[in-house]
Amino acid sequence: MDDNAYTAAEEHNRSVWDARVRQARSFARPAGDAEFVDPLRHLDGANWLGGDIRGKRLLCLAAGGGRHGPLYAAAGAEVTVVDISAAQLALDREVAAARKLRLRTIQASIDRLPMLGQAEFQVVIQPVSTCYVPDVLAVYREVARVTCPGGLYISQHKQPASLQADTVPASRGYELIHPCCLEGPLPQVAGSPHREEGTWEYLHRWELLLGGLCRAGFAIEDVHEPLHADPRAPRGTFAHRSCFVPPYIRLKARRRGIRSPEIAGARPLLHSGQP
Repeated sequence: MDDNAYTAAEEHNRSVWDARVRQARSFARPAGDAEFVDPLRHLDGANWLGGDIRGKRLLCLAAGGGRHGPLYAAAGAEVTVVDISAAQLALDREVAAARKLRLRTIQASIDRLPMLGQAEFQVVIQPVSTCYVPDVLAVYREVARVTCPGGLYISQHKQPASLQADTVPASRGYELIHPCCLEGPLPQVAGSPHREEGTWEYLHRWELLLGGLCRAGFAIEDVHEPLHADPRAPRGTFAHRSCFVPPYIRLKARRRGIRSPEIAGARPLLHSGQP
């Protein structure tokens, strides 16, 4: 992608992720020897992929960093990795070269994927990343376009309440300090284990995260909330806060074979007087 084509948000987050990799602060870490022994056990504990992805055309979306792409390739999939960070993609290529694995890497924003073909992939895997784009519906439209009918889209997102909640505990828990209909990126944080310092993050309501996914042409088949809570953890830590606010949600969705014009053109309600 031409640098001049990036929006301000994309350019900002791209530079931040590149810097985090250089500073060894990226949450993505290259996969180790133990994970390559049985890749799917580490990637798909819920068995949403059915235990065998050999020969599947698989897209790792916003998944650079040397873990997801190489592990799925080691499990036998034909892997394409898309990420906005050149440094994250470099880690994928390094791990793949060391393991003699084949994968394709593409630097692009997750909401604009013109280089990928219609119905090109049977599986799309997306770790936490929709919070870094202003318009989650644009991401869903692109994923719907590149996923073949009946294909799987497995994505993980930051829960809206987690992005609304303070990162510092109050007397009774963690207070909601940001409105649910916030315009623009969230205020910056420093030294927080719950958000990526320096990035521009955007809060997407449940109507957009779930309803938008359905309106884009997917049927949600399963939902998982990764458990990170530990009531014994010190106050203010990631594990302690997770007792009050689940940080993530993971969705298994299936691409429907036919998308009606009514569904394709639907837009979320901005306001309703009904409860």
